[in-house]
Amino acid sequence: MIDLHSHVLPGIDDGPEDMTGSIALARAAERDGVQTLAATPHLRADHPRVRLGELAERCEELNARLAEVSVGLRVVAGGEVDALWAQAASDGELRLASYGQRGDDLLLETPYGPLPDGFEELLFRLGLRGFRVLLAHPERNPTLQREPERLAEMVGRGALVQVTALSLARSDRGSRSRRLALDLVKRGHAHVIASDSHSADWRAPDLSAGLAAAAKVAPARAEWMVNEAPAAILAGEPLPEPPPERSRRGARFLRRRA
Repeated sequence: MIDLHSHVLPGIDDGPEDMTGSIALARAAERDGVQTLAATPHLRADHPRVRLGELAERCEELNARLAEVSVGLRVVAGGEVDALWAQAASDGELRLASYGQRGDDLLLETPYGPLPDGFEELLFRLGLRGFRVLLAHPERNPTLQREPERLAEMVGRGALVQVTALSLARSDRGSRSRRLALDLVKRGHAHVIASDSHSADWRAPDLSAGLAAAAKVAPARAEWMVNEAPAAILAGEPLPEPPPERSRRGARFLRRRA
């Protein structure tokens, strides 16, 4: 599996404080079945220790340490881009924040508070600048929970959506984030499941739990969301078509025949 959202780099944002914590997070992700993990530290004013010019080197350093302790997982560079930060950033800065620093795909943090009126316009402007946007955890946003049609319109205009494994796997069936996340998967408006992991213990890299929850509503698409779709994003390529879901009627028929 490929996990496109984590805070695995040590000592720069709200992820692990040191290399020991980063190794523990990566080891937990590998045990969960993750083979590639994107390091996406917060790019916003309250995390000044995140420096774009250091991200690739920090990922290389972490990969070297992981190899030393026999963790086979590979870490790739990226960033979780704040909307205000993105508006002021140059094309060069956005490129350094993109996946693999390729200049193709950006992980944009969906605000936790009310969605600003100009949010859709920001996505449009980033697209004009040559970047495809992957929206991080929009299921947590209160505006989108009330107005999911706004998110559907963004997807219709080319935005990609990342839902969080924890939201999908929540045991609280009354959770608004769980309800929206599952609905996005069911309707085909979500493209990636990611962990948004911060440590091996707190907000742990439990991608498989999200996969299992999503598979209950769209099993074929769920697998696509942790394999083919994120692989295409890392490569800067168009997403392949998701596999068709077998109809429930057909599934029942096959079970009766068996």
